[in-house]
Amino acid sequence: MMKEQIEDSVRFLREKGIDSLSLGIVLGTGLDGLADGIELIESIAYSEIPHFPTSTQSYQKGRLLYGRLEGKKILAFQGRFHRYEGYSYFEITYWVRVFAALGGKRLLMSNAAGALNLNFKKGGVMLLTDHLNLQDGSPLALKGMETLGERFVDMSAPYALELQHQALALAKKEKIELHQGVYVAVVGPQLETAAEYRYLRLIGADAVGMSTVPEVIVARQLGLEVVAFSVLTDVCDPDHLQPIDIPDILAMAKKGEANLIKIVKGLVAQTQID
Repeated sequence: MMKEQIEDSVRFLREKGIDSLSLGIVLGTGLDGLADGIELIESIAYSEIPHFPTSTQSYQKGRLLYGRLEGKKILAFQGRFHRYEGYSYFEITYWVRVFAALGGKRLLMSNAAGALNLNFKKGGVMLLTDHLNLQDGSPLALKGMETLGERFVDMSAPYALELQHQALALAKKEKIELHQGVYVAVVGPQLETAAEYRYLRLIGADAVGMSTVPEVIVARQLGLEVVAFSVLTDVCDPDHLQPIDIPDILAMAKKGEANLIKIVKGLVAQTQID
């Protein structure tokens, strides 16, 4: 049934003319503005695609954008899905499977995160070097998984080292401070208590968020190369914890966006398309 759903979605998208691609971009927090730079060939609402989930977040546009960026054909996902929205892990990662079935090979991802490493500043950008999964589940722990790929997936290098090196070189060239660190994914949607922040720091996390890890697990199952970034929207200092300030978080996301877009455009420009 899962395989048939993916095939239905792929058939629909191919009939819309989406083919000949290898590069995908998740327009999460910090990259939404990149959509303005895409030379659109096709824009499709998630709600039109058979079996595709639809976001419950009012700020998530929920669109699939097919077009050119830096001269390369890309498929951009404008909006993602989260465990706290009540979705299953198959639904959360469904778009990754569709992307791979369309011929996708490489994913550039972004998210919003709170900085646990107190050497980081809000409005900055972190390159993910590794992650911790505290979402109480796996997108591979499903009945029938053997029909979709290897069940026991190696995660010794979830993020492609070559892409990390390219991102760091681009940041240096653009004089952008690009932090490196470990991202921890929690379920949410509530933010953490001071005690929880202390725990997350203790186990080695540099930033905390509520997405990305399930998609990366499936991407690795399917053999995709992944590079991911966090826009640091707030600093999670358990000794000086302040109530959430949504306007400030949005302002910090916008601040980090300009730098992240430069790095991602550079990565796209350097991508060799087969």
